[in-house]
Amino acid sequence: MASLSVFADLVASLADLLDPLCHDSATAAAIVVFTALVRLLVLPLSLAAARGQRARARLAPQIAALRTKHRKDPAALQRALTALHAEHQVSPLSGCLPSLLQLPAFFLLYHLFSSGSIGGEPNALLGHTLLGVPLGGRWHEALAEGGPFGAPGLVYLALFLLVAAVATASLRRTRRGMAASGPLLPAGEDGRPAPGLGALTRVLPLMSFLTLISVAVLPLAAALYVVTSTTWSAVERAVLYREREQPEARAEGAAA
Repeated sequence: MASLSVFADLVASLADLLDPLCHDSATAAAIVVFTALVRLLVLPLSLAAARGQRARARLAPQIAALRTKHRKDPAALQRALTALHAEHQVSPLSGCLPSLLQLPAFFLLYHLFSSGSIGGEPNALLGHTLLGVPLGGRWHEALAEGGPFGAPGLVYLALFLLVAAVATASLRRTRRGMAASGPLLPAGEDGRPAPGLGALTRVLPLMSFLTLISVAVLPLAAALYVVTSTTWSAVERAVLYREREQPEARAEGAAA
């Protein structure tokens, strides 16, 4: 695959640039830098998604009223919601674009560190390491080598702890946001959320913990991409959330 060879050359070039600083872990550092570059490329879309989220939050009372008004007519509700979003130039799907555009980069990285050969030649990148742990290796191999507290196991343990900390912070922020914006679930005929959707809103904030499974089953190189991107997302949301709170706080102070 030609694209895989080009991507391998890109990773190798980044590793060469970082070698004076990172030495044997230069390729791992190159993956982190590559992930950051990808996130910078989709940053305009992330900012647009944040603006869309703020716009949807402002429309929350109108959306709730429409769902109450049309709770017996799903088709009319859908038409009314579409018209409302079009009137305010809000796309319900804008928040998905940053994640979707990252998928090709992730799959290339996964394939690169899962393939034994590139262009008919042995894949030399599989021998590169992070603190002595092969970037093409997986957690179960680290456990077999030295157990959870052996040198390879400790590298994974550090990643697990980082993911858990980021996921916990994201969970708390998501719950605060949901509490502030109120429920936006479709209402049934009695005005209550449709059966099963209440449980769904409780489960969705926990999805960030699925990154732990990714770290456990993916090649270490791909796990580094996922951990770096997840951490970036958490920091990005925290900054955007703080920027959103500041004008709201000033508005409340002026009203008082």
